[in-house]
Amino acid sequence: MFGNWLKTSILMAGIIVLFGVAGNAIGGQQGMLIALVLGGGMNLWAYWFSDKMVLKMYRARPVDAGSLPYLYNIVHDLSQRAGLPMPKVYIIDEEQPNAFATGRDPGHAAVAATSGILRLLSERELRGVMAHELAHVKHRDILISTIAATVAGAIALLAKFGMLFGGRGNGSGNRPANPLVSILVMVLAPLAAMLIQMAVSRTREFGADRGGAEFSGDPEALASALGKIEAYARRIPFPAAEEHPATAQMMIMNPLAGGGLRSLFSTHPPTGERIARLRAMR
Repeated sequence: MFGNWLKTSILMAGIIVLFGVAGNAIGGQQGMLIALVLGGGMNLWAYWFSDKMVLKMYRARPVDAGSLPYLYNIVHDLSQRAGLPMPKVYIIDEEQPNAFATGRDPGHAAVAATSGILRLLSERELRGVMAHELAHVKHRDILISTIAATVAGAIALLAKFGMLFGGRGNGSGNRPANPLVSILVMVLAPLAAMLIQMAVSRTREFGADRGGAEFSGDPEALASALGKIEAYARRIPFPAAEEHPATAQMMIMNPLAGGGLRSLFSTHPPTGERIARLRAMR
C-alpha cells in the first residue's frame, strides 16, 4: 500500500514538474508560473473528481440489486470475500467485453462492466473478472490508475498552452520563444505520459490477476475469461475508449485494437503470459 502511495505522489509531482518545464520552455517565467498553477490544480481535481470524470466519459449507468441483480450480487459476494466495502456498480452500454475499477480508495470505489462482457462470459468467468477488479481496489491501484488516466488530459492542456504561448516572448525582453523547443515539448510530453502509464499498469495487472484468483478461488475462470475477452476485443471496437485512449490502462484488457504505435505503448502485459501465470496457480 505504501508503495502505491509513493508511486501516486511521484506521478502527481511529475505532472507539476512536467508542466513547469514545458511552461518555461514555451512561455518563459510567466509561462512556467501559469503552468505550475495549472499542474497543481490538475492534481487536486484529479484526486477528488477523476473517477467521476472517467465514468462520465464512458456514459456509465449506476445499477443496484433491483436493476441488475446478476452483476450486483456477484460484486457484493466477492466484496465480502475480499473484506472490502461494497463499491458502486456501473454498466457501460458497449459491445466490446471489458471492465475496470476506479476511485480514490476502497471506501470510494466503483466497478464498471460493459454489456458485452455480461453477454459473453459465463457466471463463473464473470466472477473471475470482477474479482480481478476488486483486487485493484484492495491493492489501492485505483487511485494511481485513475490519476494516470488524467495525465493525457493534462498533456492536451500543455499542447494548447504551447499554441497560445509558442509565438510569444520567453521572458527575456522581446526575444521570441524558440519554435523548435515548443514543438519538441508538445511532441515529447505525450510520449512521456504514455510511457508513465505503461510503467504504472503492467506489473499491477499481474498482481490483480493473482489477487482476483485468490478472492474467487478459481484461477482457471479468470484465465478462461481473459482468453475470450482478448479474442473479442480485437474484433469489436470500443468508441468511448477510442475517444479517450488515456483510460485504456484502466481496463482489464487493452480496448484499443491495432498494431503500430498502439501496440508499442500497450499498457497491459501479454495475455498469454497472464493466462499461463493463472494456470500455474492451480
